[in-house]
Amino acid sequence: MTNDVQLQDYELLAEGLRFPEGPVWCPDGSVVFVEIARSTVSRVRPRPGGGWSPVEVVAEVGGGPNGAALGPDGELYVCNNGGCFEWVERGPMLFPGSRPESYVGGSIQKVDLKTGAFTTLYTASVAADESSVALRAPNDLVLDGHGGMWFTDHGTRGARESDRTGIHYALLDGSSCREVIFPTESPNGIGLSPAGDRLYWAETHTGRVFARAVSSPGVVESFAAARDCLVGVPGYQLFDSLAVDGEGNVCVATLLRGGITVVSPTGDAHHVAMPEAMTDPMTTNIAFGGPDLRTAFVTQSGYGRLISVPWPVAGLRLVGQ
Repeated sequence: MTNDVQLQDYELLAEGLRFPEGPVWCPDGSVVFVEIARSTVSRVRPRPGGGWSPVEVVAEVGGGPNGAALGPDGELYVCNNGGCFEWVERGPMLFPGSRPESYVGGSIQKVDLKTGAFTTLYTASVAADESSVALRAPNDLVLDGHGGMWFTDHGTRGARESDRTGIHYALLDGSSCREVIFPTESPNGIGLSPAGDRLYWAETHTGRVFARAVSSPGVVESFAAARDCLVGVPGYQLFDSLAVDGEGNVCVATLLRGGITVVSPTGDAHHVAMPEAMTDPMTTNIAFGGPDLRTAFVTQSGYGRLISVPWPVAGLRLVGQ
C-alpha cells in the first residue's frame, strides 16, 4: 500500500446509531441509511441554516437491514441479512458476533420512503443447476440501469461453521432472481464500473477485491482466477462495503485498519484514513452525494456515527440519483 493519506475535514451528521450501514444520498439532500442492530431504515435531513435534523425512523423492516440503494421509482431496495448477528458491546463500541437463535433468514426488500411500507421481493434464488437456494444474509447491492440489481450474499457464521455463498442478479419487479457467481468467500460490497461493463465485489475475510466483465444484464464472463482478483491487501485488514467513483476507482470500507482503501481499475491501491477525531475500526460503508457528488458519506458503525468528508474525486452517479 503506497501513498496513504489522511483526511482532515469532516461533518458529523448523526451519532448514537445502532450499527449504521448502507448510506444513500437522495436528490432532496437527505441521507437515508440503515441501523442493522435496530432493524430500521433511518434518515437525516439538512437544515436550512446548517447542520442536520435528528434521526427519523422511516421504516421498521425487521431482521437486519444492511445494504441499500435508491431505485428509479424512488423507492429503497434493501438487502436484509435476517438478523444474522448477535451484538457484542465492548465499552462504547458495538460489534457483530455469531448467528443468534433469533435469525430468520435473508431477503431482498423494497421500502416506500414516504410511508415506510415495505414488501419482500425475494427470499430465495435459482442456482446454476436450477435448484432453489435460500438467501442466507444478503449484504450489499447495486442497480444496473437495466431493471435489475446485483447483490452479494455474505452468509452467516456460527460457532464452528460458515456458509458458502454467491453473487446474485435479480429484477426489480420481483420476477427473477438467479445466483450468477458461486462460490465466493464472505462477499460484501459490490459495484459496477462507470460503463457498467465490469462488476466488482469485495470479500471480507480474504481482504480481496474481485472483478468480472459483464457481457449483458445479469451475465458475466467465465471464471479466470488470475484475472478476477483485482487486489489483495497485506496484513490483517477486512473489506466491507464499497462505492465506485467517477474515474472508476473502487473505494472499499476497510475494517480494523479503519478508513477507505481506494483501488484503481488496474489494481493499484492506497489507504485513505478518516480524520483523526473520527477514527473507527468498524468503518463499514461509503456512498457519494452532494450536488457535485464530491461528498463521501461514511458509516462508522462501531461508535454508531454517520459522517461526511470532502472527497477529491467525484463519485459515480447511481441509478436513483
